[in-house]
Amino acid sequence: MELELTQMAHGGEALGRAPDGRVVFVGYALPGERVRVRLTARHKRWARGVAEEVCVPAPERVEPVCPHFGPRACGGCQWQHAAYGAQLRYKTDIVREQLRRLGRLDDADVRPCIGMETPWHYRNHVQLHVGDGGRLGFVRADGKGIEPITTCPIMNAAVHELLHLVEADFPALRRVALRASTRTGERMVILETDGDEPPEVEVDLPVSVALVLADGTPVTLVGSPFIHEEVAGRRWRISATSFFQVNPAMADVLVELVREAAAPLYGIETVVDAYAGVGTLGISLAPEAGHVILVEVNPGALEDARANAADCDNVSWITGAAEEVLPTWSHPRPDIVVLDPPRAGCAQAVLDALARLRPHKVIYVSCDPATLARDVGRLVRSGFTLRQVQPLDMFPQTYHVECVALLEA
Repeated sequence: MELELTQMAHGGEALGRAPDGRVVFVGYALPGERVRVRLTARHKRWARGVAEEVCVPAPERVEPVCPHFGPRACGGCQWQHAAYGAQLRYKTDIVREQLRRLGRLDDADVRPCIGMETPWHYRNHVQLHVGDGGRLGFVRADGKGIEPITTCPIMNAAVHELLHLVEADFPALRRVALRASTRTGERMVILETDGDEPPEVEVDLPVSVALVLADGTPVTLVGSPFIHEEVAGRRWRISATSFFQVNPAMADVLVELVREAAAPLYGIETVVDAYAGVGTLGISLAPEAGHVILVEVNPGALEDARANAADCDNVSWITGAAEEVLPTWSHPRPDIVVLDPPRAGCAQAVLDALARLRPHKVIYVSCDPATLARDVGRLVRSGFTLRQVQPLDMFPQTYHVECVALLEA
């Protein structure tokens, strides 16, 4: 069928309406286009399809720069065919629409998405699968196998160099993660194998190598158990299994947005960073706050956080999951709670605890506008006021969008 596409949906597909009224989601197409679509999935109220031909292209359509981009190739990027300014507009609109539809917040103050000056070569961390012949690649966009990668324009230069230097000649090897900082020059290769079988490792360049066992325990095979990245004027230690933002330039912006949301601080406030990771957000507030408490369930990340807070005498930590720690929290009552949960968002127990504790501010950092909208809507209905939501483009060329939401009791 031929369709007129009207808007971009969360998930990166453009949508239009079929003659029978069903919504049709079309990947690798853009709002404002007329496309000929082959349906690949049909349901009562919606369908999904592939654009076989763009009959009338949108003005925002551009030529993708990556040879691996497309519906039958690498699934890492979804929007290289869209001009960058359009990508930022789409992300702003998607955040606003998710807050309206899932959060029931029709009048949310959603600011325009903050973009990058150069939206390429930003990723300091990629996770690759091992395909046929030991070739490294990403899962294909259609889910059918591994697309071997020879080049990737969103990897930073140091990661891209590692991609070409690693020879994955080991039958039990299943996944390889590459971490490298252009700011510190440090590099790490992280391996996962069948049955925790360690490979023989030969290195002829300065790089650390770790094996992650099936239970999540990292084992250092070569070099150091961690590398360092520089963000917001500080040097951060990151172990093999610790989370850290993949885009250091936009992580600088993220930290500044969190600082602005927390301000003014008078040196007496209690700040709880409830999903602390290596401590990036909480520790960044420590110079102006009275007391910062980091809550983190990953013991490796918490050890990183301890090292990262070595120069801060007002930072303490609690080992445990936010959904277990916050419901039993009694003292000290937090003035500010920073949330940066995984993509699945916050457990209901966390939101219930915030409703009981009623911190003056909740700063919610999210990489998923759907779960952000769900959780912010619940917080608003429990008595908080949503002041603003600021999207920022942590993941250019993809549909993913980071947000900083400020709520006040």
